[in-house]
Amino acid sequence: MARNCQTPVTVDREPVQLVGPDGIPTAEERYSRDLPAQTLCWLYEMMVVTRELDNEFVNLQRQGELALFTPCRGQEAAQVGAAACLRATDWLFPQYRELGVYLVRGIPPGDVGAAWRGTWHGGLEFTTKCCAPMSVPVGTQTLHAVGAAMAAQRLGEDSVTVAFLGDGATSEGDVHEALNLAGVFRVPCLFYVQNNQWAISTPVRNQTAAVSLAHKAIAYGMPGIRVDGNDVLACYAVMTEAAARARAGNGPTLIEAVTYRLGPHTTADDPTRYRNQPELDHWLAQDPIPRYRRYLQGQGLWSQSLEDRVAARAAQQRADLRDAVFGAPDIDVDELFTAVYADITPELEAQRRQLRAELARTD
Repeated sequence: MARNCQTPVTVDREPVQLVGPDGIPTAEERYSRDLPAQTLCWLYEMMVVTRELDNEFVNLQRQGELALFTPCRGQEAAQVGAAACLRATDWLFPQYRELGVYLVRGIPPGDVGAAWRGTWHGGLEFTTKCCAPMSVPVGTQTLHAVGAAMAAQRLGEDSVTVAFLGDGATSEGDVHEALNLAGVFRVPCLFYVQNNQWAISTPVRNQTAAVSLAHKAIAYGMPGIRVDGNDVLACYAVMTEAAARARAGNGPTLIEAVTYRLGPHTTADDPTRYRNQPELDHWLAQDPIPRYRRYLQGQGLWSQSLEDRVAARAAQQRADLRDAVFGAPDIDVDELFTAVYADITPELEAQRRQLRAELARTD
């Protein structure tokens, strides 16, 4: 039975921030930074490895080994911080830019590369790690996340689901329907919006007239919170709070992680055509990795041995990715048609003949 939220919802304009751009702890006292030293260093390691692999993925695409790739440079803190605090049994529903989330979950980079090569399976190891395959259609994964949360609710489980989406997805009807359904039935689903300021070439100011994306939560009767998406500790803390709230039966949360995409939307995009250098410089000064490194230095946790260890792991991961992807067999184009239905339809058969004819002319 539907249960309406009785408590008025308010949303703060200012994002939660625990570590400033200078690496100095802020005056924020509501959320704790008190994590084990090992965890604090591991968060840094995961962000650096994510960026290094992101660079390798771009290189592989430029070399013709991948059909496309969506870089996440600049969003490492938003992704690693959000995923790191969750249980391994919490189901994740990503879009297409969540490389840091995949790495935290232990999905091999080579399986992510297989997805971008267009293999029939779309990348292995996703579902074994309680992570849905990446979703290229914008916003559809939010409905899947709500459905999974409703199932967990009815089974009496204390797991949560997380729908990862971008600022542009908040303009989609599917996302409205997912938020509305989650709010009405108070399901344990978290909506994590990485507001990287641009939906391809459309700025966020053209996405909504709301005060912020988090303020949309008011209409759905759920808490909305803004967090500095370039602050890994703030993302970790906000997600931890929202997950605990959902596990306690108190319903969904809409989180807006305010961050920035430092690279292109995809490897087919040229961001210099729609954004200027001063804007890029402003966000480069808030780069999440140097910021967090300065924080670790201030806490006496950074060392050259840590940096060397992280660099060695990143180099090995890059090598493993290249070994898995470089020169891998091309897909059988028949799979585009035979893997859709148990028996191929007449329409798909006609499309298959057309494609075969085009390929024959190309050869």
